[in-house]
Amino acid sequence: MAIIKHKSQRVGIFIDTQNLYHSAKNLYKAKVNFGQVVKEALAGRTLIRAMAYVVKTESEEEKGFFEALNKLGIETRVKDIRVFAGGAKKADWDIGLAIDAVAMSAKLDTVILATGDGDFVPLVEYLKYTQGCQVEVISFGKSSSGQLKEAADDFIDICENPRNYLIGYKGGGGSRWIPGFSSGTPANGDTLADEGVDVGKEVYDDTDTES
Repeated sequence: MAIIKHKSQRVGIFIDTQNLYHSAKNLYKAKVNFGQVVKEALAGRTLIRAMAYVVKTESEEEKGFFEALNKLGIETRVKDIRVFAGGAKKADWDIGLAIDAVAMSAKLDTVILATGDGDFVPLVEYLKYTQGCQVEVISFGKSSSGQLKEAADDFIDICENPRNYLIGYKGGGGSRWIPGFSSGTPANGDTLADEGVDVGKEVYDDTDTES
């Protein structure tokens, strides 16, 4: 389906950070350049909000990562990791991301979801058919839900040009399937540079990417 992207469109970008992080790690053994993801998804349109949903661990080793996102004009919504009896850990932002997207949709022409999680299909359909938003998805095609790709008005597949979106990409990769997975200016005026955002230590390794 051909869609129209013009400069006056008001865009909100909602980033499922863990989903992209784990996809990049498992498919390419690389890290995501979140600044480039936002820039490519925005495509020169008017950015109203760019929000990344992240998890804070007990050690807070990821603090530098959060600060780097903020410097790129990406707001962070932070949630503490939950530790259950027996040592199991879980962090789930699905509901929070969906609520924010719905709450902001009245002021947006286009909603962009940076995720491959099929749990967001109902959100895509609600934003399209109830709120009248154009809904686009950017993620790793090889680890993305087919239903999510089909539901979106447009899908940008990072796997088609991984070098453009990854830090530490050395070529190859992209052949592994992950079980469980069926140029602009930010509002604060800072230019979205091509520089990468390195998550540093493997701070998300023990968290659950699924709901």
